[in-house]
Amino acid sequence: MVTPDPPCLPAAEIQERGRAPKAQKKDGKAASPGGVSLPGASGRRKPKSSKSERRQQPLQKKTPVETAAPGTPVPSILTQVLGRGHFQKVGDSLSLRAGEPLELRCRGKVVHWRVPEYLEEEGEGRLRIKHFSQHSRLQLVNSTGADTGEYSCWARDCQDAACTEGEDRQGKTFIFFTDPGELFVPTENYYEVVQLRSHQPALLPCQVTNPLAQVTLHREFPPEEVPVDGTDISFDVKKGFTIHRPRASLAGSLFCLASLRGLRQISTKYMLIYINYPSSSPKPTIQASTTSVLLGENFSVTCTVLSEPEIAVDFRWEYPGQKMGRPPYVSERADVVHREGQAHQEAGSTLYVEEARAGDAGVYTCRAANLQGTGMATTHVHVTRSPRVSPAPS
Repeated sequence: MVTPDPPCLPAAEIQERGRAPKAQKKDGKAASPGGVSLPGASGRRKPKSSKSERRQQPLQKKTPVETAAPGTPVPSILTQVLGRGHFQKVGDSLSLRAGEPLELRCRGKVVHWRVPEYLEEEGEGRLRIKHFSQHSRLQLVNSTGADTGEYSCWARDCQDAACTEGEDRQGKTFIFFTDPGELFVPTENYYEVVQLRSHQPALLPCQVTNPLAQVTLHREFPPEEVPVDGTDISFDVKKGFTIHRPRASLAGSLFCLASLRGLRQISTKYMLIYINYPSSSPKPTIQASTTSVLLGENFSVTCTVLSEPEIAVDFRWEYPGQKMGRPPYVSERADVVHREGQAHQEAGSTLYVEEARAGDAGVYTCRAANLQGTGMATTHVHVTRSPRVSPAPS
């Protein structure tokens, strides 16, 4: 299998950084450094996961933070077992070579573990957890780069025999299982869709197996590197790239490029779709052209929503004429208006009623919906008979 070039890097840049890529070995690893390859082509892949996708689910039980007296360090409940009788306190992160066994110990009488989602689904036979009277042990054998992620436990220090009273404590560490041929944690999909919602950050979860890898962000078309300034876009070696201020110009196909010791690999491609998300559900206002109309006259009812620019609003009407089979005659609009120096969108829907009949009297309801929810407004219209005209005096 020939290792493909990254689709958004010019050939001149590839030649500058290293030689042209050579054929790969049967195990899918790069045969020589200098080329750019797709990670995880034939190795173990993570199963398809729901939205994060690679982010771990939070603990079901909230773990209170244990405070300590000033100057007194809080002892960790999580340690790494190096051998019989040899233990080492784990830090914020830990690096092991893929293939090495892992053994962690969590101190406490009642212990619960949390591991990367991949291991929860595919770790049978390799992941073993055993509980003892004063601690719990986690063992992992035949580790791979796909096992990279956060490992944590929370335990209760019991103060009674039934363990109904006590303090909950947590220990955690992020473990990199470095693989010289797999710079990115393998994934199942070649493309992954990421929604860029205007009101919240978005994550491109291109996790690396080695914290020393240099990672950059690139656009596929047109081929260019995306600037990462730490403010609009930042990189975390444990998570990937976070887009803190999503905007429409970032939509399209992006991918990550990792470089380490002459080897370069590209990640899964992320198809970014921009969604201008509203900050809240609509708050419609409603007004009739007249609250009292004569039989046979025309009138209209208008529903208006003020929101951020370019927010889609869907209007729906409920009116008395529906019972008579009167079809709705509606016109909609969306205009940009300026209020207090800021641009807003004024979306409106107008319901027209021609030649009013007695059955058109009643409550008119407007429902306006956006991605955040639905708002409702109502008004009442009366239909009266023509006033009796007195004869003119002779």
